[in-house]
Amino acid sequence: MLKSKQLLKQFAKEYANFAPANFQLKRALVVTKLSRYELEQLRHPELTREQLEQKLRDRGTDVEMVLYLHNLHKDFERRIVQSFQDVGCEVKLSSRSSLSKDVMSWADVIVPVGGDGTFLLSANRASPLFALSQQKTPIVGFNSDPQRSAGRLLLPKYFSENPEEAVSRIKSGDFKWMHRSRIRTTMLGSNGKIPESTDLFRHTAVKMEQVDTAPEMLDEHMANKYKAKMKRILPYLALNEVFIGEHISARVSHLQLVLDHQDLVNKTKCSGLCVSTGTGSTSWHTSINRITSSDVDDLLKSLPNSDSPDVLRLRENVDEIAQRYNQGLLFAPDDPRLCYSIREQICVGVWPSPSTFKARDFVQSVFIKSHCIDANLVIDGSISYPFNDGAKVLLEICPEDALLTIALD
Repeated sequence: MLKSKQLLKQFAKEYANFAPANFQLKRALVVTKLSRYELEQLRHPELTREQLEQKLRDRGTDVEMVLYLHNLHKDFERRIVQSFQDVGCEVKLSSRSSLSKDVMSWADVIVPVGGDGTFLLSANRASPLFALSQQKTPIVGFNSDPQRSAGRLLLPKYFSENPEEAVSRIKSGDFKWMHRSRIRTTMLGSNGKIPESTDLFRHTAVKMEQVDTAPEMLDEHMANKYKAKMKRILPYLALNEVFIGEHISARVSHLQLVLDHQDLVNKTKCSGLCVSTGTGSTSWHTSINRITSSDVDDLLKSLPNSDSPDVLRLRENVDEIAQRYNQGLLFAPDDPRLCYSIREQICVGVWPSPSTFKARDFVQSVFIKSHCIDANLVIDGSISYPFNDGAKVLLEICPEDALLTIALD
């Protein structure tokens, strides 16, 4: 952990000359959200607008609300574009399907407009691995519907009402940099091939953009330890989490884990594995591990001295106890550690092996081998790779992969 922190500090020093006051903003790439209405249009390209809306009504969908939210986003999107143009920026618009390495290399700043999902999409693509470049392009996100979306990764809701002020401050260098750690995913195997990936939003194959990078040979120690010859880094860096599990959620996921390159192999049967960053600790990580007030109350009632005055006083504060516990699940966005969580680990008979294997812990790296039947490795809930019996992967955080974001108070 100490080494990782030193690397992170060294990485920060390299960007010391990239001070906010020295940031030159000339070209902004606005990444647009895929609205529910646009998603339905993609799913039914053969239908006219009238036919599509009738189909949605027949399904019981509130078409007026769908159109209202679509128009709300588009109006806000135009306002963001105008705000950047007003400070002298050239602006390009990009959608999920047109977000390529070429258009990202053009931009001085990437501006996702929508919700956290749009921000995650941009972060996946704004990667030196994806773009085949060492260019570090910062990201700043705007929440297009703060009344219905928390937008944890986006600028505060105040700037949804006042985007012109935000853009003016960015242009003048009146902001702070924030580094967010991301997970690097490295496939290990015999030939270095990357399996075909799927875009889970459009349910279509994703054209790989990392076509020019060659697989690398593993050093002798790693090759012997993990019984593999070559490695291949996936082009998508996870800002929130990497999830591994059976495609059918009712099926048990059988996985082997090696933590921090130790000699111990941990075997588990569970409902899947979630490996999270500090940024992702506010998301799925917390949902998996959080407890409720009733959980606390049930635990206190199970104590032998449950009727004692001390326990009764604690039972009067179950809400506060649960809140403190859940708050303790969070860790900093720039934390160099990963936190893995085993979902619903089977704890009977020989499982897990060893019996002391923790269902959740902080690590520097985690190696996973699959013994699943029809499993997937999913990056930020967006990009999916098959991960079936015999597949191997190494998850780790590298300081140079950190996402550079713009923060405003």
